[in-house]
Order: sequence, then structure tokens, then C-alpha cells
Amino acid sequence: MSLGNKLAEARRAKNLTQEQLAEQLNVTRQAVSRWESDAAYPETEKIVRMAQILEVSCDYLLQDGVDEKGKPAAPTVTRLLKQAQGKRVKLTFYEGDGMPVVHEWCVIQDFDGAWANVEVVVNKRKPQKNEVRLIPLSAISTITFLKNGEAARRSPLELN
Repeated sequence: MSLGNKLAEARRAKNLTQEQLAEQLNVTRQAVSRWESDAAYPETEKIVRMAQILEVSCDYLLQDGVDEKGKPAAPTVTRLLKQAQGKRVKLTFYEGDGMPVVHEWCVIQDFDGAWANVEVVVNKRKPQKNEVRLIPLSAISTITFLKNGEAARRSPLELN
């Protein structure tokens, strides 16, 4: 995300207009507009002051992969797994033979580094027969969130 996009997002989060931010920075509203559209870049001292006003870090405004507090942002897959953790999902992943495996009833129990512990239903006729598998994150192709009570559609790729 660009400096301009981050600036606009942080300004809106603080419920400030471009004019209000410009006033606090002693610049014109047009200057803020140019920064937010990436048509121009603010001076270093303005970036420092913006970070204070918007309560974000300078690192967040200037670097990719940094959250508002200046810490490394979680990768997209990690954020997705946090949302999926403990919820029923339809999971597609690749096993050793390279063929995709689709499991309609899965619960991602936890994940760490490059691995996820996933509870899968092995036999739909005996739903109590589940197993926990350790799956490399690199093997996961798709995660589909299922609403409570919603059954996933059967997939022709499903092997179990």
C-alpha cells in the first residue's frame, strides 16, 4: 500500500477531513490531497508530525509490511488463518501426490510457522470419526468459510 493510501486510511480512521489535517500541519488542503493521491510526497518533518497526529508510526507510513504500531504486519495467509481458526471451513490442499484434496468439514485448530493442525472429518457417515492432520501452509490452496448450518457443495475433486 502506498504512502498516500496509508495516509488517507489513517486520516479517515481519525475522522479528520483533509482540511482539518492540513490545518494541523500548516499546509494547504491541496497539499494533503496531492500526498494522498501520491502526486507529491511530504517533507520528512511533515511525515513525523502526521504520524503523531494520526497516532501511527512513521514506519507504517513509509514501509510496506508494517502495521500501524510499527511492527511487522502478519502475512495475508496468517491473517486468513487467524480468521478461520476454530471455525468450520471447506479446505482444499495438496497432498504428496500433487492431487488436490477437498475436505468440506474442517476446523483449523491452530497454526504455527509453516504448519497448521487441521481437524478433518474422515467419514461423513460416521461424523464422530475425525482426525487431526498436520498440513504445510504451502499445500493449502483454498479456504472457504461456511456459515453455521450451511453444508458445503460436493466437489468432483473430493477424494474422501
